[in-house]
Order: sequence, then structure tokens, then C-alpha cells
Amino acid sequence: MTAMAGASGVRSWLQTRGWSWLTPDRLRRTTVAVFAIATVVSTVGLAGSG
Repeated sequence: MTAMAGASGVRSWLQTRGWSWLTPDRLRRTTVAVFAIATVVSTVGLAGSG
């Protein structure tokens, strides 16, 4: 859950930067990638801590 909150924060930060290359389609793709990475990292982190 914390990983998803962090990913959401990264997405919001990217959205407020106003970079011209970050089109809505690229922001959507970046959001999917950030959420996927956050899910994998949180899963690996929890599995390795036991």
C-alpha cells in the first residue's frame, strides 16, 4: 500500500513539472510503469524479509 502511495506521489510530481515532452499518453505509460515497478519492488521486499 505504501508503494502505491509513493507511485501516486511520483505521478503527481511528474504531472506538475510541465515538461513539454511529457504528453498525456506518455504520462499514462509512465504511470503504468511506475505502478508496476512499485508492485514488483514491494513484493520482492516483503518476500525477502521473512
